[in-house]
Amino acid sequence: MTSYEAAGVDIAAGERAVELMKSRVARSRRPEVVDDASGFAGLFDASAFLKYRRPLLATSTDGVGTKVDLARRLGVYDTVGHDLVGMVIDDLAVCGAEPLFMTDYIACGKVVPERIADLVGGIADACALAGCALIGGETAEHPGLLQPDEFDIAGAGTGVVEADEILGPDRVKPGDVVIGMASSGIHSNGYSLVRHILATTDLALETQLADLSRPLGEELLTPTRIYAQDCLALVRGGGVRAFAHITGGGLTANLARSLPPTADAVLQRSSWEVPPLFMALQAYGTVPQAEMDKTFNLGVGMAAIVAPEAADDAVRSLADRGVPAWVLGEITKGGGAANLV
Repeated sequence: MTSYEAAGVDIAAGERAVELMKSRVARSRRPEVVDDASGFAGLFDASAFLKYRRPLLATSTDGVGTKVDLARRLGVYDTVGHDLVGMVIDDLAVCGAEPLFMTDYIACGKVVPERIADLVGGIADACALAGCALIGGETAEHPGLLQPDEFDIAGAGTGVVEADEILGPDRVKPGDVVIGMASSGIHSNGYSLVRHILATTDLALETQLADLSRPLGEELLTPTRIYAQDCLALVRGGGVRAFAHITGGGLTANLARSLPPTADAVLQRSSWEVPPLFMALQAYGTVPQAEMDKTFNLGVGMAAIVAPEAADDAVRSLADRGVPAWVLGEITKGGGAANLV
C-alpha cells in the first residue's frame, strides 16, 4: 500500500523532533514574542518600536555552508546552530542593529528527532547569546534528494536600528582606528577548501597535530563566535564609525565594504598572531598566502572602525566581555581599499 511514510517522509518523527526542541527554543524568548496558537507563524509585538524616533528594520539571511558535512561526518549536531546564528545575526550588528528575532530552515534526508533537536537547540542557545528570539522555523524531509544522514541549515534574522544611528562607510574618516576582534576559529567560511585539503593530503578528522590541543575535527567544528552584543556594547560606549563582519572574502575584502571611496584601511599583519589551525591547513595544503587571505578570517572575526579617542576604551571593553581585541590598523586617505602590510 502506497503511503507518505513509504515514500520516505515520517510525520511522527517530525512531531517528536518538535517536542524535543521546545524547551531549548523557549530559552531564546524575548518579552516581545507573542504566542501563535496555530504555530504557523512567529509573532513579535511591534509596539516595541514606539520608543524609536524612526525605526528601520534590518534583515539578513545565510547558511553554514559545507561545514555541515564535517558535522555530519563527526556526528556532532549542536554546534553548527551557533555558526548559523553568527553568520546571520552578526551581519545585522554591522549596521548597529539590535537583533530581534530569527527563523531557521532545515532540510534533511531523514528526520531523526534527536538530531533535529540538537540542530535547533544549538540555534536557540546561540540566539539567547545574541539577544534575539528564535520565533519559528521549518524542518523538511527530502528523501531521494538527500541521503538519510545528510542535512543543510539556513536562517533569516531581523533587527532594528534608528535611522540616524546607522553605522557605515559615511561615518569613517582618515585618522580613525581599526580594532580587530579575535575569531574562535575558522567560523563558517572556507570549508570547501578545508574539505579539499582533507581529501588530498594525509590529514584526517582524527589527526592530532602538535600545535593543536584537540583532534583536527574538533578544532574544525569550533562554533562561530557571536559578536552582536559585544558590538552593541561598543556602540553604547560611543565613537564607533563602522563594523565589518569577516566572512567569505577574508579580512581585506570585507573591511573594504565599510570604507568610503576616499579612505583606505592599512592593517598590520604583525599586530596579531595567526592561530595554529590556519597555519597547519596552509602548510599541509600548500596554500599560497594570497589564497589564505581571501578565503579565511585568519583569526580576525569582526573588525570595528572607531574614533581615535575611543580606541583604548574599545579594546578594554571587549577584553572585559571576554573578546580578545587589539589595534589592527588605521584609516588613511585613499581610494576605498583595505590592505595588509
